[in-house]
Amino acid sequence: MPTIVHFEIPSDKVERSKKFYTDLFGWNIEKVPSDMLPEGVEYWGITTKDHEGNKAVNGGMMKRMMPEQQGITNYIDVKSVDEYSSKVEKLGGKIRMAKMAIPKMGYLAVCSDTENNTFGLWENDTTAK
Repeated sequence: MPTIVHFEIPSDKVERSKKFYTDLFGWNIEKVPSDMLPEGVEYWGITTKDHEGNKAVNGGMMKRMMPEQQGITNYIDVKSVDEYSSKVEKLGGKIRMAKMAIPKMGYLAVCSDTENNTFGLWENDTTAK
């Protein structure tokens, strides 16, 4: 069954956000090397642990691209971004950002549901280019 596998936090000031979440939750937030990202994208990986110190759902942080419209996005792991994008539209949702490759990691798309809530689809694929 598809489940949340990643979250993304947009930020107007990444250093300020990093300090906030590190001080609040103890999260480790590190810049992702540019060779692992699409050209021109800056991204910070977030490593989280549960209250017992076990690895938990990880996330990412990036500069906010759409002021006042971009909130935290949860990504749902699916077998096929193409298949689920089609299902989103058939069920009355919208594709906000079409399928995009994250090199050597997989594919993502950003959608909204019938109530205009944003969520992401994620497909693991280490051959993504």
